[in-house]
Amino acid sequence: MRLGMLSFVAGISGLYDLIVGAFLLLAADSLASLFGVPAANPRIFSDLNGLFLIAVGAGYYLPFRDPVRYRGYMWIMGPMLKGAGAAAFLLDYLFRGSPPSFLLFAASDGTLALLTLWALLRHKS
Repeated sequence: MRLGMLSFVAGISGLYDLIVGAFLLLAADSLASLFGVPAANPRIFSDLNGLFLIAVGAGYYLPFRDPVRYRGYMWIMGPMLKGAGAAAFLLDYLFRGSPPSFLLFAASDGTLALLTLWALLRHKS
Protein backbone atom coordinates (compact mmCIF):
# COMPACT_ATOMS: atom_id res chain seq x y z
CA MET A 1 0.00 0.00 0.00
CA ARG A 2 1.44 3.32 -1.03
CA LEU A 3 1.16 6.61 0.80
CA GLY A 4 -1.00 7.73 -2.09
CA MET A 5 -4.02 6.07 -0.53
CA LEU A 6 -3.62 8.04 2.71
CA SER A 7 -3.39 11.28 0.72
CA PHE A 8 -6.40 10.27 -1.36
CA VAL A 9 -8.50 9.55 1.74
CA ALA A 10 -7.41 12.85 3.30
CA GLY A 11 -8.40 14.69 0.11
CA ILE A 12 -11.82 13.06 -0.11
CA SER A 13 -12.53 13.61 3.59
CA GLY A 14 -11.42 17.23 3.42
CA LEU A 15 -13.54 17.94 0.36
CA TYR A 16 -16.57 16.29 1.99
CA ASP A 17 -16.24 18.44 5.13
CA LEU A 18 -15.64 21.63 3.14
CA ILE A 19 -18.72 21.06 0.98
CA VAL A 20 -21.07 20.23 3.87
CA GLY A 21 -19.65 23.14 5.88
CA ALA A 22 -20.18 25.55 2.99
CA PHE A 23 -23.78 24.40 2.59
CA LEU A 24 -24.37 24.98 6.31
CA LEU A 25 -22.98 28.49 6.03
CA LEU A 26 -24.39 29.55 2.68
CA ALA A 27 -27.59 27.54 2.23
CA ALA A 28 -28.62 26.30 5.66
CA ASP A 29 -32.35 26.80 5.03
CA SER A 30 -32.24 24.89 1.74
CA LEU A 31 -30.20 22.09 3.30
CA ALA A 32 -32.64 21.80 6.20
CA SER A 33 -35.57 21.71 3.79
CA LEU A 34 -33.86 19.05 1.68
CA PHE A 35 -33.54 16.84 4.76
CA GLY A 36 -37.07 17.54 5.96
CA VAL A 37 -36.18 19.39 9.15
CA PRO A 38 -36.69 22.96 10.29
CA ALA A 39 -33.80 25.38 9.91
CA ALA A 40 -31.64 25.96 12.98
CA ASN A 41 -33.00 28.59 15.30
CA PRO A 42 -31.09 30.68 16.09
CA ARG A 43 -29.10 30.52 12.88
CA ILE A 44 -25.80 30.69 14.77
CA PHE A 45 -26.05 26.91 15.41
CA SER A 46 -25.81 26.04 11.73
CA ASP A 47 -23.21 28.78 11.20
CA LEU A 48 -20.96 27.36 13.93
CA ASN A 49 -21.35 23.81 12.60
CA GLY A 50 -20.47 25.08 9.14
CA LEU A 51 -17.37 26.87 10.44
CA PHE A 52 -16.35 23.75 12.36
CA LEU A 53 -16.65 21.56 9.26
CA ILE A 54 -14.74 24.04 7.11
CA ALA A 55 -11.93 24.11 9.70
CA VAL A 56 -11.84 20.30 9.84
CA GLY A 57 -11.87 20.12 6.04
CA ALA A 58 -9.08 22.68 5.73
CA GLY A 59 -7.09 20.73 8.31
CA TYR A 60 -7.10 17.72 6.00
CA TYR A 61 -4.73 19.65 3.74
CA LEU A 62 -1.91 18.74 6.12
CA PRO A 63 -2.24 14.95 5.82
CA PHE A 64 -3.09 15.32 2.13
CA ARG A 65 0.38 16.84 1.60
CA ASP A 66 2.25 14.76 4.21
CA PRO A 67 0.18 11.78 5.42
CA VAL A 68 2.96 10.23 7.49
CA ARG A 69 3.66 13.36 9.50
CA TYR A 70 -0.02 14.20 10.03
CA ARG A 71 -1.50 10.73 10.43
CA GLY A 72 -2.58 11.70 13.97
CA TYR A 73 -4.98 14.22 12.43
CA MET A 74 -6.42 11.46 10.28
CA TRP A 75 -6.91 9.19 13.33
CA ILE A 76 -8.71 11.92 15.28
CA MET A 77 -10.85 13.35 12.48
CA GLY A 78 -11.45 10.05 10.65
CA PRO A 79 -12.18 6.97 12.73
CA MET A 80 -12.75 8.93 15.94
CA LEU A 81 -14.77 12.01 14.88
CA LYS A 82 -16.46 10.68 11.75
CA GLY A 83 -17.07 7.33 13.46
CA ALA A 84 -18.64 9.07 16.46
CA GLY A 85 -20.66 11.28 14.11
CA ALA A 86 -22.00 8.24 12.26
CA ALA A 87 -22.96 6.63 15.56
CA ALA A 88 -24.62 9.85 16.76
CA PHE A 89 -26.74 10.12 13.59
CA LEU A 90 -27.75 6.47 13.83
CA LEU A 91 -28.61 6.67 17.54
CA ASP A 92 -30.53 9.90 17.02
CA TYR A 93 -32.57 8.20 14.31
CA LEU A 94 -33.24 5.15 16.49
CA PHE A 95 -33.99 6.84 19.81
CA ARG A 96 -35.05 10.41 19.07
CA GLY A 97 -36.92 9.94 15.83
CA SER A 98 -34.79 12.07 13.54
CA PRO A 99 -35.81 11.75 9.88
CA PRO A 100 -34.56 8.80 7.81
CA SER A 101 -32.73 11.29 5.58
CA PHE A 102 -30.21 11.72 8.44
CA LEU A 103 -29.09 8.16 7.79
CA LEU A 104 -27.34 9.55 4.70
CA PHE A 105 -24.97 11.38 7.05
CA ALA A 106 -24.55 8.24 9.14
CA ALA A 107 -23.64 6.31 6.00
CA SER A 108 -21.28 8.94 4.58
CA ASP A 109 -19.51 9.64 7.88
CA GLY A 110 -19.33 5.92 8.64
CA THR A 111 -17.94 5.11 5.21
CA LEU A 112 -15.26 7.78 5.51
CA ALA A 113 -14.40 6.64 9.04
CA LEU A 114 -13.97 3.04 7.88
CA LEU A 115 -12.06 4.03 4.75
CA THR A 116 -9.69 6.15 6.85
CA LEU A 117 -9.25 3.34 9.38
CA TRP A 118 -8.49 0.88 6.59
CA ALA A 119 -5.93 3.21 4.99
CA LEU A 120 -4.25 3.96 8.31
CA LEU A 121 -4.00 0.30 9.28
CA ARG A 122 -2.69 -0.70 5.86
CA HIS A 123 0.12 1.82 6.08
CA LYS A 124 1.67 1.63 9.53
CA SER A 125 4.58 3.96 10.04
